[in-house]
Amino acid sequence: MDIILQIIVSGLLIGFVYSLIAIGLTLIYGVMDIVNFAHGAFLMLGMFTAYWLNQLFNFDPLLSLPISIIAIYLLGWLSYKFVVNKVLNAPPVAQIFVTFGLMVFLENLALFLWSPDFRIIKDTFVSGDFNIGEIMFNIPKLIAALGSVLITGAIFWFMSKTRTGRALKATAINRDAAKLMGINTDKMFALAWGIGGGAVGAAGALLTNFYYIFPTVGATFNLLAFVTVALGGFGSIQGALVAGLLIGIIENLAGVFIGPAFKYAVVFAIFILVIVIRPNGLMGGK
Repeated sequence: MDIILQIIVSGLLIGFVYSLIAIGLTLIYGVMDIVNFAHGAFLMLGMFTAYWLNQLFNFDPLLSLPISIIAIYLLGWLSYKFVVNKVLNAPPVAQIFVTFGLMVFLENLALFLWSPDFRIIKDTFVSGDFNIGEIMFNIPKLIAALGSVLITGAIFWFMSKTRTGRALKATAINRDAAKLMGINTDKMFALAWGIGGGAVGAAGALLTNFYYIFPTVGATFNLLAFVTVALGGFGSIQGALVAGLLIGIIENLAGVFIGPAFKYAVVFAIFILVIVIRPNGLMGGK
């Protein structure tokens, strides 16, 4: 029983990070009906932002968190303004190729600048483990989970309690009606990309406390984010939160009882099963 509880706790800790990554992706889709294939590359750049701030200025990843959020927020905003904005009226396949091309460009730029070497940040503010009864908590993962919860909560609050957040939701529901009501939908699109980038930039900085940093690190997280969004329901922020936690638990259960090499295979198999039974995901979406 203790091992099951330990697996669930560990799954929840990483699951909150998965949820934060997926929320940025589903927000962009919910507002614009565009899938951002460069989302994983944004995550990678968030991790490298924290890494280079540590190497050059001795910033701890937690101290670099606000800078990473702002930097990747700006990257998302600029990506919309100078790239995605040009294909808004193009066929969906052109929009897919644009964000896919942006992903390839950013990953190869990182490979050119920093080589494919694996890096890790040592001697961070948070390290080690502690126990509550028989359950062990990894402190870096716990801090990453708590940070993800706080940022996710801030996004929920912004979307539901602020005028701009409600304008974003209105644009997601019906952009033409929102435009008729005086909402600048172009600003909402740019804001969605900015918030999506900021969320994944935060996740990247939090991950650097315990995860290796390399130019293609975003690929695995990108795939998991797509699975999370599709499982929870495209466009559903609540669905992304629930699905991220489920994937974290399933991944850990499969890693222990089947084998680490098969944990993602089990996640994708369950994902396919759910999508076959419920194509719109667990919590609807578009």
